[in-house]
Amino acid sequence: MIALCPNPFRDHELALTRQLDAMLRADGFETCICPVFSEDDPQALPSELHYWTLRECAERCSLAIVIGGDGTILAVVRALQGCNLPLLGINLGTKGFMAVLEPEEIGYVLQAARGEGRISRRMMLDVALRRDGEILLHDHALNDAVIHGYGDCITITAQCQGDTIIKFSGDGVILATPTGSTGYSMSAGGPIIEPDTSGIILCPICAHRMGARPFVLDAERTLVIKAEKLHTRRAYLSVDGVSVADLANGDELIVTRSMHETRMVDLGLRSFYEIAYEKLT
Repeated sequence: MIALCPNPFRDHELALTRQLDAMLRADGFETCICPVFSEDDPQALPSELHYWTLRECAERCSLAIVIGGDGTILAVVRALQGCNLPLLGINLGTKGFMAVLEPEEIGYVLQAARGEGRISRRMMLDVALRRDGEILLHDHALNDAVIHGYGDCITITAQCQGDTIIKFSGDGVILATPTGSTGYSMSAGGPIIEPDTSGIILCPICAHRMGARPFVLDAERTLVIKAEKLHTRRAYLSVDGVSVADLANGDELIVTRSMHETRMVDLGLRSFYEIAYEKLT
């Protein structure tokens, strides 16, 4: 079975999804339509189609085709936490670094459905929020985990294996994977890294210190990020663009390489360098 995961606010009336559904079924594949973000406006979905949740059919699927932008792919990854279902992205967004196909290239979908593409294994981050010695939450990130002030300047201290890497005041800090290096981290001045590689990017956001530069650390390191000066100020933690917690003074974010990974289909149409050059020029 092939899961079709459209963003109905990108794929209006699910026109492209319907086309893919007909093409796959004509080639002998069973399909299920699993919309993303539809809870925001259920009326965005055509009423005549049958819909599933990803959790209902993921175990029976061999591939998930995501129709939308990178944000849609991140939402699908969060919905599939712990599931190794390969993903193929069709870009209906703006940049679309993670989506390998453009709408005019959907004929290549059949190759992916037949298992002919290479699997690109993307490292993820485990994120734990610790307060007063107690772990409040665990999460996983394909792109990044971000500590950010609500318009206030906060103090960030980053430590690796017990050693202080950097301490600065500013808007916050980004902890990104190589996949996330072309997202928020890049916009904040971080490096671009090949997505199949491993490493953890530590990127300050608008630091009030000239020496506060991005770091790229070995993927096996353990990072502890402390947020301070929050007595009368507010800050939050977001994971892959989803706000997951408000922070208190002295909260610590523990970031390590995850045992989970995201598997993305690469059909070899363009190299990462071609995609980066095309999207960034």
